Amino acid sequence: MQFLLAFIVAAPLLGSAAALLPAPPGLKGTSPEQAVLRHGVTVTGVILAAAVALTLGFDHDAPSRIQATTDISWIQALNVRIHLGVDGISLPLLLMTALLFFLCALYSYFKLPAGPSPKAFVALLLVLESGTLATFAVLDLLLFFLAFEMVLIPMYFLIARWGGAQRQAAAWKFILYTLLGSVVMLLGLLLIGVTAGTFDMVALASDNGRELSHTTQILAVLAIGIGLAVKTPMWPLHSWLPDAHTAAPTVGSVLLAGVLLKMGTYGFVRILLPVTPDGMATFAPYLGAFAAVGIVYGSLACLALARKGNKGDLKRLIAYSSVGHMGFVLLGIASMTPTGVNGALFANIAHGLITGLLFFLVGALKDRYGTADLDTLAGATGAALYGRAPRMGAFLAFAAVASLGLPGLAGFWGEMLALFGAFDPAEGLSRPAFLTYTAVGAFGTLLTAAYLLIVVRRVCMGDPKAGPELAVADIQRYEFAAWTPLVALTVLAGLWPAVLLGLTDPAVQKLLAGGNS
Repeated sequence: MQFLLAFIVAAPLLGSAAALLPAPPGLKGTSPEQAVLRHGVTVTGVILAAAVALTLGFDHDAPSRIQATTDISWIQALNVRIHLGVDGISLPLLLMTALLFFLCALYSYFKLPAGPSPKAFVALLLVLESGTLATFAVLDLLLFFLAFEMVLIPMYFLIARWGGAQRQAAAWKFILYTLLGSVVMLLGLLLIGVTAGTFDMVALASDNGRELSHTTQILAVLAIGIGLAVKTPMWPLHSWLPDAHTAAPTVGSVLLAGVLLKMGTYGFVRILLPVTPDGMATFAPYLGAFAAVGIVYGSLACLALARKGNKGDLKRLIAYSSVGHMGFVLLGIASMTPTGVNGALFANIAHGLITGLLFFLVGALKDRYGTADLDTLAGATGAALYGRAPRMGAFLAFAAVASLGLPGLAGFWGEMLALFGAFDPAEGLSRPAFLTYTAVGAFGTLLTAAYLLIVVRRVCMGDPKAGPELAVADIQRYEFAAWTPLVALTVLAGLWPAVLLGLTDPAVQKLLAGGNS
């Protein structure tokens, strides 16, 4: 188990270096480009297999215990250690990350985005995977920061070199926002580590803030929270997200929404809730307010983009929907209750699966029609997917109803539990304020249903015989292979939520109790 987790974190880096080397003659296939793309599929596939093996070997009777640990001294002067481990909170995120990277590598093998060398694309993809996996596996504050920052450069280049229109501006906006947030976050992490005398996240969580004064906790939550809120992204620090999603290639959008946003909310749960509980209690009402505003703001922005005549870009619309969905995650965290935090973790996974599927589908639509403009797709010729590409229309309708939180699918449970958590927040938090946030969040679910149903009506319905004939290919085999696992897991998590909640709940209970089960 120790070896498996260390392998999962380090192997993508080794695979990235290998991707830049010349392919052996017998493995080139029809071209060196095909060889390096196959290399990407192989490496991410091996990582996924290792993550599945880690999950099977995990002691599911003790999900609150940190397992598969590695603890080696690294920088002795600062007491920084290479400390790795997983529990019921991080394991689902680790597994979902490995799955999404494999599906993106598989999709890119058949549909590589236009840009420079495929070698550079695969190498950057694997560096990005290593950084995201490490974020969910490390248990040292400084290592967490390094892993958190490791993803910025590869994602910048994936947007700037393989993206679409306005990609340079979007890439710069992405990296400037996240870097500025990270500088402030580093100050907060150093404040905790120096004051407490350790950077070990397990020891800090067990101490539950007893070594940190109230003022220190408030300063730490403010500094670290800003960096995490930018990555989440929380309204009003979200403005980099729509541009980045719109400009990124399809797999870049999938990974940005499915994995990178989760790094921010994971930091709130793993670091701020257990290490600075008093500071979080001070800021929780404000975090809940920003979350509630984000839910409604994201939904209203999507409604405006979906309206006829507004020339709304479908990728941009789904990006704004992420602001709303991540608002539910932040609302659950702000409640500081086991119910709310479990809901936040469940919504994290659901959002990764469903929004990843939506970005795959919109990317395929853009490839077929040459545009993601909603007015063009619903114009005189009409995308009319139910008539022209019925399987793609069915997939899009499924992803939309899953995203709006239809009971029986994964999107329902996370948002419901987050609202329940806000309805009865932790002791000491203002119940009238959180009741208001609950009402606003519930209203946001209605707005979410409205804009997603409008999108389905405009893109999927219509007369396929109207206007000039358009030869539109339905779902290809490689698309079916890349998208079906996301559909299956969305249904599984919706019908059997105990699979996920059985892992997260004991770990959350222990975390909120200061390391005491």
